Amino acid sequence: MAQKVEVHLEDDIDGGPAEDTIQFSLDGKDYEIDLSDTNAEKLREVLRPYAAAGRKTTCGSSTRSTGNRATKGDPDTAKIRAWAKENGHEVYDRGRIHQSVREAYYAAH
Repeated sequence: MAQKVEVHLEDDIDGGPAEDTIQFSLDGKDYEIDLSDTNAEKLREVLRPYAAAGRKTTCGSSTRSTGNRATKGDPDTAKIRAWAKENGHEVYDRGRIHQSVREAYYAAH
């Protein structure tokens, strides 16, 4: 039996539809947020002067261990997505995996 999985991102600020997942770092912590085009532009507009004045760093310069939480490039991400789809969880093909899905995966393994 074939399945069709549709991905619908929800804006983390206003709850409306989101078009993109934005990644950023602040105070040594990495974040990602799903935003509409309008809210993504607002974020970029606010950060633009700080980014222009700041120094670029090399990839991985802020990498740290986060225990069970996956970070960018975490090999568990693909496994979690596959497990979630097989076990009836709604999971997107890209972007952040909801913490409740991660917790369910780790509880099952």
